[in-house]
Amino acid sequence: MAHFLSAAAVSAIAVVTILIGAVETAIAQAYPARPVRVIVPSPPGGGTDIVGRVISDQVGKQLGQQFFVENRTGGGTVVGTDVAAKSAADGYTLLVGLNANMAVNPSLFSKLPYDPVKDFTPVAMLVSFPFLVVVNNDLPVKSVAELIALAKSKPGQINFASAGNGTGQHLSMELFKLLTGAPLVHVPYRGAQAAYPDVISGQVPVFIDNIAAGLPQAKSGRVRAIAVTTAQRSPLAPEVPTVAESGLPGFEYHTWFGVWAPAATPRPIIEKLNAEVEKALATTEVRERLKGLGGEPSTMKLADIEPFVKAEIVKWAKVVKEAGVKVD
Repeated sequence: MAHFLSAAAVSAIAVVTILIGAVETAIAQAYPARPVRVIVPSPPGGGTDIVGRVISDQVGKQLGQQFFVENRTGGGTVVGTDVAAKSAADGYTLLVGLNANMAVNPSLFSKLPYDPVKDFTPVAMLVSFPFLVVVNNDLPVKSVAELIALAKSKPGQINFASAGNGTGQHLSMELFKLLTGAPLVHVPYRGAQAAYPDVISGQVPVFIDNIAAGLPQAKSGRVRAIAVTTAQRSPLAPEVPTVAESGLPGFEYHTWFGVWAPAATPRPIIEKLNAEVEKALATTEVRERLKGLGGEPSTMKLADIEPFVKAEIVKWAKVVKEAGVKVD
């Protein structure tokens, strides 16, 4: 037999809901009343750290409270991300997230201590960085189409470098291989800079690296840039075609960064932070700083972030599975 709530009970629930909403709104209006910790799950000085500090400094100025970066490293971004996931959901711990910890790790690690969707709620997307396809100057290719043709004509003989197993440099090329069937061979290095001498010498003649590092190498004549990996050409190198327009329609790769909070963080706080981050991204100082690093400030709306991340998780799960990539 079905049970129905009385009118009084329904009224009481409505009153409680209104009161909870009022309390959360009041908390958001007073927020932040003390310093806010922004966890960066990677070492100081890297791209994630720089982006985190640029945004934290500006949002802190706007809100009149310190937003301080705490570098929690280890486990390929796993340690810091897990710390953030298990922190109090009060708005005083935030996480800088990116492709690695929010989209790729669920496929790379057999046992991940956090769930990027269930354990977090998005705050704002920050910036994306295109990657650049570069080749040794003596490699007889000047386009993506020619690279595909050469690799297929010499199966297993053309190597590509990466900054390490499971990195963006590695997975972007695995996506390239998946879409083209080009039998390129992976050679991992300990970081991108360690790879360049062998790319320049021709020992490992193909590399996909972030544009901030790859473009200076190309402009100096040490390597040849044949494509950018984003859907549109980069303002930093408008003469370089995209991978999609130069032989591989549908290919797209970029590193993206955003801010997340523990899942149960009150919605009014999330919305307040989102508005402040959007305000920060609109400032000339922040935009110029991010563009100087090779990035494009994000215009993604709050409601679109979670669907985007879910799609990215599915995309990279397929790549990781097909390539057989494992890091643990």
